[in-house]
Amino acid sequence: MATERLAGKTALITGAGKRLGAAMSIALAKQGVRVLIHYNHGEKAAEELAQRLIAAGGKAAVVQGDLSNGDGAKALMDRAFTQFGAIHILINNASIFHQMTFMESTEKAVAENMAVHVIAPLLLGQAFAAQGLSGSIINMIDTRVMDYDFNHVPYHMSKKALHSLTKMMAVEFAPLLRVNAVAPGLILPPAGQDESYLEQLKSSNPLNRVGSADDIVRAVLYLLESDFVTGQTLFVDGGRHLRGRMYE
Repeated sequence: MATERLAGKTALITGAGKRLGAAMSIALAKQGVRVLIHYNHGEKAAEELAQRLIAAGGKAAVVQGDLSNGDGAKALMDRAFTQFGAIHILINNASIFHQMTFMESTEKAVAENMAVHVIAPLLLGQAFAAQGLSGSIINMIDTRVMDYDFNHVPYHMSKKALHSLTKMMAVEFAPLLRVNAVAPGLILPPAGQDESYLEQLKSSNPLNRVGSADDIVRAVLYLLESDFVTGQTLFVDGGRHLRGRMYE
């Protein structure tokens, strides 16, 4: 059932054609939100999702954008405004995931991760704020921002930066905009892995289980509907961040 707080609003979700992005798109459409589904290369998945939402009575459209450079991020927001006019919700969900140790990390890999996870959210957020409307931004980070990941250093570094950027944006964009983050834990296996990957790691959670996309959706809806919450990171990880961990 749609809620008054969200119904009729418009959301831009980056990286929305699959995985958690698709789950959030479906949930927001059910709340009466017009959803703009961003993709870079996955046009087919994005189009299929949009048609699925429309067939279910929702409002959706797709928009392509390359977030690996600043010009692409700016162009994405211009296209979003052209298609839907005012945007009330921005969810920075697009992500890349390099497997690379500290000593293996290259300038190119670090730059690519920073572009998608930090520069794009910054530029999209600036354009979003420039509308002068009230609204909400949610940055998707990772429970590992509280720990250390030896094998995904460019990713880990950039997600830590996005964690800090969330608080900076919350200060800069108040009082019109609220800015929060969601930090998923063991929710979906990485590309190339299956559910057994998560099962092997579930003991790292105090709750000793794996979460679901629905857990992330509920966290996102809470942050979107709670108009006295800003600058927060909601860890949806079964308590994993409480233990502290170095990921080998």
